[in-house]
Amino acid sequence: MTHLKNSSARRIVLLFTSVVSATCLTGADWLQFRGNDVSGVSALSEIPTTWSDSENVSWKVDLPGRGASSAIVIGDQVVVTASSGFRQDRLHVLSFDRASGNKVWERQFWATGRTMTHQKMCVATPTPASDGKRIFAFYSSNDVVCLDLDGNLLWLRGLTHDFPNASNSLGMSSSPIVIGETLIVQVENDAESFATGLDTSNGKARWKKVRPKKANWSSPTFWQNGESDAVALLQSSAGIEAVNPGTGETLWKFGDGASTIPSSVVTSDALLIPSNGLTALRLGEPIDDAKGSPEVLWNDSKLGPGTSSPIVVNGKVFVVNRVGVLQAADVNTGSLLWRLRLKGPFSATPVAAGNHLILFNEKGDAQVVDISGAEGEIVGENTVGETILSTPAIADNEMFVRSDGHLWKIAK
Repeated sequence: MTHLKNSSARRIVLLFTSVVSATCLTGADWLQFRGNDVSGVSALSEIPTTWSDSENVSWKVDLPGRGASSAIVIGDQVVVTASSGFRQDRLHVLSFDRASGNKVWERQFWATGRTMTHQKMCVATPTPASDGKRIFAFYSSNDVVCLDLDGNLLWLRGLTHDFPNASNSLGMSSSPIVIGETLIVQVENDAESFATGLDTSNGKARWKKVRPKKANWSSPTFWQNGESDAVALLQSSAGIEAVNPGTGETLWKFGDGASTIPSSVVTSDALLIPSNGLTALRLGEPIDDAKGSPEVLWNDSKLGPGTSSPIVVNGKVFVVNRVGVLQAADVNTGSLLWRLRLKGPFSATPVAAGNHLILFNEKGDAQVVDISGAEGEIVGENTVGETILSTPAIADNEMFVRSDGHLWKIAK
């Protein structure tokens, strides 16, 4: 694998690695979409299998406007975004006290770009991200807001000002990720399509890459190459592009196409891509110069996910297909292990707490599946009674899930 050439970028990545390692061990934070390592897994957490208004719900708070973004957890704060107004041109960032649910602060901004979206989506669909000391909120209007943990504005970028044709008329949902001191944002559409790496300290572009001109709702992820280099992985209809997060240099490409809705997931040495079903690439080995991409380990056309992204737990990959069937397969071979019919449809990606998968469907019904045995077993069915499109966040033994109107903390 190509190594980062810039020594300062290497130091940044090492610092980020140590921070992520610490938070993953304690389970204290959930800093971006699908968690610190973008896996959706909180291996040491224990979340109740059942809950109701009178049991295992610590608090429930009101939210303004609309929001399909997930919550993130930074220390004692739970942060969400929302959009309000007839045109959804009022952008909100809200912080709640993790223990009590009391609102700590709220900041509001005017959208500078287009706010047109499909009625299912909204301007506050991308999940915010944090590096542990700053909060980065990205909206479908192409606005990027950076706040400190007290809610003070550090910088704001209206990307439509620089790229006026960058707009997806159905709305964008790609969530940014932080790698070292770079915030990676994908703004991919049928016109001026690009990805950019912004300096977390000031919002200036470290790099910009032209991307395939096709609407894309998938989110970037990353792979940690041992204890040295992190590689950003950008997904699009064309496939996967692996880039140096500090410089934007292309390291390799997988050009056999990929989904534009569910995102890829990384294991310690493989990348599982929603491509022609599900395709696994071997990471960490030298790149085949003739192909310019890693070796394909396996492909299974029947393991294609619907809207939810796949998740890997204890050597198994779990996929929810378009008809709401949960499929479990061996992560090393792709061999199907079992299927389980669930009540759909699903937009949210599953999360894992210990030996349980937690899956929220669009109706607000949560199904808890025990995945420790030879077959999957539903061990809990719950509802919040409101539409859920966002993926839950888990920190320690607490789960945070939001609808348009409310944010819940679920814990014993």
